[in-house]
Amino acid sequence: MRAFILKLIARQVWDSTLKRPGTRWMIGVFYVLLLFALFSGYRQLQQQQHTVAEFSHEVRERWENNPDKHPHRMAHYGYVVFRERFPLSFFDFGMDSYLGNAVFLEAHRQNTVNFSEASLSNGLLRFGEISAGMVLQLMLPLLIFFWGFDLVSREREHGTLRILLTQGISWPELILGKSLGLFLLALTVLLPAVALGGILLAANPATADHPQAYIRFATLIVSYLVYVWILALLAVYISARSRSSKSSLTMLIGCWLFFTLMLPKLAQVAGQTLVPSPSKIEFDTAVEAELIRQGDSHNPNDPHFAALKDSLLAAHGVDSTHKLPFNYGGYVMREGERLSAETYRQHQARLVNLYQQQQNVVRLTALINPYMAIKTLSMALSGTDFGAYDDFQNQAEAYRYRLAQTMNELQINYVSNKVKSSGDKAAALSRQHWARFPDFRHEFLNVGAVYGHEFLSFFSLLGWLALLGILVKKSGNRLQAFSS
Repeated sequence: MRAFILKLIARQVWDSTLKRPGTRWMIGVFYVLLLFALFSGYRQLQQQQHTVAEFSHEVRERWENNPDKHPHRMAHYGYVVFRERFPLSFFDFGMDSYLGNAVFLEAHRQNTVNFSEASLSNGLLRFGEISAGMVLQLMLPLLIFFWGFDLVSREREHGTLRILLTQGISWPELILGKSLGLFLLALTVLLPAVALGGILLAANPATADHPQAYIRFATLIVSYLVYVWILALLAVYISARSRSSKSSLTMLIGCWLFFTLMLPKLAQVAGQTLVPSPSKIEFDTAVEAELIRQGDSHNPNDPHFAALKDSLLAAHGVDSTHKLPFNYGGYVMREGERLSAETYRQHQARLVNLYQQQQNVVRLTALINPYMAIKTLSMALSGTDFGAYDDFQNQAEAYRYRLAQTMNELQINYVSNKVKSSGDKAAALSRQHWARFPDFRHEFLNVGAVYGHEFLSFFSLLGWLALLGILVKKSGNRLQAFSS
């Protein structure tokens, strides 16, 4: 390829497109949309961070200020933890608005994460939110296709294409040169959004605690650059293949509709049909049924815990639980918590596996759909996909289990077997024990885990680049300079 030829063609595309009526207006409209999306997203993120910090402090303060009491009562008093948002979530909202933000943690129960923005807002949210990611993924392709649909077909219609080719310019040089010019035009929209996103990311105080956000953002920039280059190549190649500008525009609009609207919805329906998942009622019923079969720690006549009692008495050579060297009630609660948590984890793992299988059906379409590749990649890097949410659920459950078992251990070690009920003064422990229990800290997925989850999306974008590169290289054997 001759660099000066590519530069000359790209410059011609740049100049001629900017001279078109309305081009600068369209760029201005995109600037307004992106500015609104970035600033509103950043403002929502700051409000959420402030709310989480405020209520987390209040929850912690109330927990530590609980009076002296029986530790099992503290286990049932419970704890509330909040899902923090990743510092880059303002760029692409992803699934954040539809996922819960707070969960109540208590002994013997695994509650769902509640209070999503969708559940607290009006029905307008179902039409979607304007984020920078949405504008770049969904609307920027339309602008690129509008600029590029006639870059080659118009030359053919006006009879100037034959002149260009007879002057020694090859088909690959022509397509790559015009694609480069179209790519540079798209950068006039992409780069300001990226620059402002970087400024807002650095301005967020929370970013200092999560420096991996910069690595994610750099990866996000590269991914969008590859996505825009794919769109530019696709637009010019279809224009070169089409007999007229009208057919080129029709085909490009058809590609946009198929990639962004039809294929994602079909894939989602196919995933839910091929891999059905239980409803919440069915899930809770299955967990409850298995817990009943395993045994009830609150029922002294339960066969499982009756056998446990007999084995403990025999092991310590006593004939009554009151003679055991530890609190028997706490021991039973610890065993019951272990069984219920293990049962829940098994059912939850199977449920999440079903969701992942459904999502894999959608992910596979990324191999033939660059829009789906950049969409899943953008959500994952912004920390707004289901994987980030599932990781929070796992951390919250681990914290709940540690809290319940810590209270059970306190009962085992410090509460006498002679107390008649948890309301006795002798059963109350000092509030200092509550203050020593650590606060919940939400840790985000590391960069390596995100890259591993989105390997298919990376592969898809690179595959599209390779495919279009091959088509452009072989274009001289298939394309014609004359319209028939």
